[in-house]
Amino acid sequence: MRATSHNRAAVMNDVARLAGVSHQTVSRVLNDHPSVSPATRERVLEAVRQLNYRPNAMARGLAGRRSRVVGVVSFDTILYGPASTLLGVERAARAAGYGVSIVTLERVDHTGMVSALSALADQSVAGVVVIAPQTAAAAALHNMPLGMAAVAVESDVGGEVPAISVDQVTGARLAVQHLLSLGHRKVWHLSGPRDWLETHGRIDGWRLTLEEAGLPAPPLMTGDWSARSGYAAGLELATRDDVTAVFAGNDQMALGMMRAFHERGIRVPDDVSIVGFDDIPEAEFLSPPLTTIRQDFDEVGRRCIAALLRVIEADLREGPDRPAPNPRVQPALIARASTAPPRA
Repeated sequence: MRATSHNRAAVMNDVARLAGVSHQTVSRVLNDHPSVSPATRERVLEAVRQLNYRPNAMARGLAGRRSRVVGVVSFDTILYGPASTLLGVERAARAAGYGVSIVTLERVDHTGMVSALSALADQSVAGVVVIAPQTAAAAALHNMPLGMAAVAVESDVGGEVPAISVDQVTGARLAVQHLLSLGHRKVWHLSGPRDWLETHGRIDGWRLTLEEAGLPAPPLMTGDWSARSGYAAGLELATRDDVTAVFAGNDQMALGMMRAFHERGIRVPDDVSIVGFDDIPEAEFLSPPLTTIRQDFDEVGRRCIAALLRVIEADLREGPDRPAPNPRVQPALIARASTAPPRA
């Protein structure tokens, strides 16, 4: 097989680029779909010949076979966000009359993604939703010869794979604006892992809001989404006398931080205000109840399935080559008792 640039084998997207069509059109030509015009068909076949492209086994396994099952590739379903997204997708799929088959990524890289997608291809799923909101997963999915309808969650891979996501920047802005409206002039941020795409949106929103208010951003702190990392960050912040407000990247880290402050005799919200992110079910039962940013995971699920069904339909007929734009799902501030004006 002839290699393309960077010494890699040709994939379907290479054929699409050379022929000046979408990967969906390439798929139609390879599957001998009657809706493709003769001129377009010849252009695609010529690109196939030039690149010596060979459809992979995954694509061949899907050709001509449709089912009422949607495949889902997920990672780390222990965490609240990915687990809730998975549940939202499953509910929406069933409401649309589709069953769901779930494959968990063993490795967040190209090899792991190929393995997961191949497992779903063997089941002849109608399409795939990929829930792996990390930079490595996005890189693995980018330019992969899917050969099937696909939608990504919180993973904008570009090209023709629709991406559904929550507006993380707006969520962070809501959190910081709330703290500033109470009179706080310094807002610390404990972010999630830097290899998560959501983390970058929340950092950007935090910094942008402080910049617009003419306030400097304190040094960024980084956690791993766990309450333990929030606890460690809380112990560190407890040694400072200039901390009045913290925006935690998720509720679990906020929970750990509240424990650390309590152990050091720092009262929430009298001494320090804390805002989390996610609105986990336990948030309203913490002491004090946690102010947080709610993500609508059911809406994410509905939009994922709606977008996937549009792609599936486009594969069955000659339709628009580009996916319809998907506005980001808007988060909401849930104000509870963990935030208050700073002490005079």
